Amino acid sequence: MIQQMYPAIAHRFVYELNKDMQFAAAHYVPAEQAGKCRQLHGHTYFANITVAGDELDASGFLVNFAILKQLIHDRFDHSLLNDDSDLFDDERPDRFPTTEVVARTICELVQAHLDGTANRPRCLQVYVRETPTSYCLYRPKDGESL
Repeated sequence: MIQQMYPAIAHRFVYELNKDMQFAAAHYVPAEQAGKCRQLHGHTYFANITVAGDELDASGFLVNFAILKQLIHDRFDHSLLNDDSDLFDDERPDRFPTTEVVARTICELVQAHLDGTANRPRCLQVYVRETPTSYCLYRPKDGESL
């Protein structure tokens, strides 16, 4: 994994953790304006997930790193993102597997898990690097339900 510094988000939580991971996945963007990206191609995605909260769980974790890996890496690694019809859609632009949508979707998956925990931490941001020169940062709005 490339050692990187990610943009920090200001918050008032006591704890913050960041989980880096990478996954290899293919996709295509089903839009005329996508140019070459309309064709099936792959990337080694680098993702950073920022979770924050005030309380630890019964194991002393804000969230177990292994759970984050299971939620994201195990689902996306060596997949065709477009085939995951629960998350992505070839008809709705807000669900095309672009870098922006992948970042938002990772945040939604993580927050859905966190909402079911007793300590209820928040996924504050997701950083997704698709290529060495292109990345997206997604931050849900304060109070936004995911």
